[in-house]
Amino acid sequence: MMRSYERRLPHWDVVEQPMFVTFRLHDSLPAGRVFPPARLNGGRAFVAMDRLLDQARTGPFFLRQPEIANLVVSALHDGQERFRRYQLHSYAVMPNHVHMLVTPSIASPKWLGPLKGFCAHESNRILGRAGQTFWQDESYDHLVRSELEFGRIQRYIEQNPVTAGLALTVEQFPWSSAFRGVDAA
Repeated sequence: MMRSYERRLPHWDVVEQPMFVTFRLHDSLPAGRVFPPARLNGGRAFVAMDRLLDQARTGPFFLRQPEIANLVVSALHDGQERFRRYQLHSYAVMPNHVHMLVTPSIASPKWLGPLKGFCAHESNRILGRAGQTFWQDESYDHLVRSELEFGRIQRYIEQNPVTAGLALTVEQFPWSSAFRGVDAA
């Protein structure tokens, strides 16, 4: 069953179909920056937002801290291995946002909300910011419609740290599904 709903962005509530999901830290985009609704421009707003996030020099960068990035990576894996909420195909935990490609086995609100809630609570505990807003309320999600698109999105996610100048190769970024260790070349 496919159900969609809309807040500021359209969202898909599907199971057993791959989804590309991006969520970001609260206040990680410049104040006052308005993006046209994603439904009107076929993803151009997402690309503009992602470039701003990758090039940001101000705003919160909590995910840059290894303890917090490791916490998020562990939670992503727990969603698949421990809770069986989705199959995790790829991910990248960037300094101010997270990309993931998953095939959900339960409706999105039942896995994304708990994932973000747990990571926010634990990260705020580490940061000494109890009760503060950690994630931007809304996330971006996109239904993957073909194997070709799946491969393109997977490469995009794993290449994102290189594009943002955080690693020389995809295998060297420690908070990505492509990580292969420090000696990778």
